[in-house]
Amino acid sequence: MKKLRWRLLVSVCVLNGAYFSTGAAAQDSVDASEELDPVVVYSFNNDRFAVAADRNTSIYVSKQAIEAAEMGTLRDVFAEDVSVTVGGGIPIAQKIFVNGVDALNLNMTIEGAMQNNRAFHHVTANAIDPALLRAVRVDAGIAAADSGPNALGGSIAFQLIDALDLLEDGETMGGKATLSFDTNGNTFSQALTGFAEHNGFDILAFAKNAKGQDYTSGGDWEIPGTGANLQTGLLKGGYTSDTGHRFEVSGMMLKDKEERPFRGNIGSLTNKPNDTIRLYDTLRKSFSFRYEHLEPTDLYDPEVVLGFSENNIDVPAPYGSKGTSNTLNGKIANTFHFSEDIGFTTGFDFYRKTANYEDPSSDLEEVATNFGGFGQVRWTPLSALKLSAGLRLDHQRFEGLGDFDTSVTGLSGNGSASYEVLEGLKLKAGYATVFGGIALEDNYVFDASWDYAGIKPSRSHNVTTGFEFERSGFLLSGEVFRTDISDARSGDDNVDVLTEGFNLAAGYKWSSGTAKITYSNTRVEVDGDAADTYIAQDFAAPLGQVIAFNISHRLEDYDLTVGGDVQAALDYDTGSGDSNRTIDGYAVVGLFAEYQPEQIDGLKLRFEANNIFDEDYSDRGTYGGDYQTVNTLKEPGRSFSLTANYRF
Repeated sequence: MKKLRWRLLVSVCVLNGAYFSTGAAAQDSVDASEELDPVVVYSFNNDRFAVAADRNTSIYVSKQAIEAAEMGTLRDVFAEDVSVTVGGGIPIAQKIFVNGVDALNLNMTIEGAMQNNRAFHHVTANAIDPALLRAVRVDAGIAAADSGPNALGGSIAFQLIDALDLLEDGETMGGKATLSFDTNGNTFSQALTGFAEHNGFDILAFAKNAKGQDYTSGGDWEIPGTGANLQTGLLKGGYTSDTGHRFEVSGMMLKDKEERPFRGNIGSLTNKPNDTIRLYDTLRKSFSFRYEHLEPTDLYDPEVVLGFSENNIDVPAPYGSKGTSNTLNGKIANTFHFSEDIGFTTGFDFYRKTANYEDPSSDLEEVATNFGGFGQVRWTPLSALKLSAGLRLDHQRFEGLGDFDTSVTGLSGNGSASYEVLEGLKLKAGYATVFGGIALEDNYVFDASWDYAGIKPSRSHNVTTGFEFERSGFLLSGEVFRTDISDARSGDDNVDVLTEGFNLAAGYKWSSGTAKITYSNTRVEVDGDAADTYIAQDFAAPLGQVIAFNISHRLEDYDLTVGGDVQAALDYDTGSGDSNRTIDGYAVVGLFAEYQPEQIDGLKLRFEANNIFDEDYSDRGTYGGDYQTVNTLKEPGRSFSLTANYRF
């Protein structure tokens, strides 16, 4: 039997492969031939606290979605749930928004290493290759105290593939080769993965290369600066002792060096026709060390993390600009299981963030150092009632330009509850107030003349309430959300940011397939006024109404899975007095077929027809659609792709 790598907590086994990517628990089937004590089996991406009340708003990306996005982009990863929006047609421009809030205002980690390194505002700080992922959890709005500091709008946790996930029962080594070709841009991608286990040690090595030409948008318009030139690497190793002690180290690299649109996330500006393309040299690195115990006791259930991440964004023209942003962080925590119904997680963490900008005439830097302590109680007083509450205390030192130096301290608190009023029907609610400290600014806008005298630490107030019904394969859920961030950092000043709206989801799962539709309606304010994409930049995005529909069906007799999706948004007027154009709506249709021939063990072929009707559009999360002077960065038009995976 495959080695158990995740904890058994209060008769709950957390496995990979979630069906619905909402906070609902989907029950998997158990082999009837095995004699087992009754357990509830939750398929929530290795999240040890999956059934806790503080996961009420959590979005779990399904295993199927991650596998389908393997040779795609982050936008494909989150295609099943529109409460997470990814805008930007190329990887270096793709920014993540959760309930409208920019991920810069969330605590984001990869293998526990904090990732929110502030970057050039035309380039993402969130780049990651989907081929590296094994699990993704998004805590929308409400994040537990042990999720980390500065989680103003929630948190995002990425987990990376490793050898123990990929090895089959009885195997000690294996590999996977992947080839993919996309007709739009003639993009050819190759990936190779090798993995092995011996005497408790395991190792995985991964490398990927993707190259192509500029793609065309709907209507066959070539978009300059969109050709693929991406290299990705991952080395991850671990050791599990006979007594359950588990140590892991990982190192990830992603490089994109290519001519891109002059402003990476904008197609072009009508008033600056000579600004076409220029070189962007970007390199992202992330390293982590993790320790946990796979056979915890009531009083010893530890988690230790040490991480380092860095973004290097160099733009040689026209100023010889070099931007470097990095984060060193650590965490020590332990969960005390006082009974089957109550647990308490406590510990402390730290980070040191640095943002530096330099060119031949400048060398400017900001630094933030934070130490925090936290505690989170998770309690099930009744079988139908789940409660969770937590506190954090953070102390931050901020060092700005011109020898500015100050320290700030603040408390954060959260509380969540869910109650099953009828079988399958849950009511849920949560509240969090979060101390955000003083954020580092985008290093490409550093100004030596800044006066920090009036700058304040930020604080958010998050409220969510909703319901969830899941029974006999049916899912129906809805929630209302509000995130209010006061004193968000903007240069040497502060602004207040508000996002609010509601999400709806409906779905059905049958024996050989699934169907799901999600709807989100979000509005944004800055300083009390309706905000456009420029005013809200780096804080949020005015998204309006966005819809996603996904369906798949397995044809067992033919070893074939077929399906498709629709990604859509309605026309949206931001209501801002500064914008002068309605953001155009769109509806984009895609189909796929996945074939795993029984005759060739380990082979999987996937064919996709994307944007079938050649829609000329920009994703709703893309910057500038509300300005007539902005030609937005368009998404690819009609394309066909073929991906071949061979597991050996």
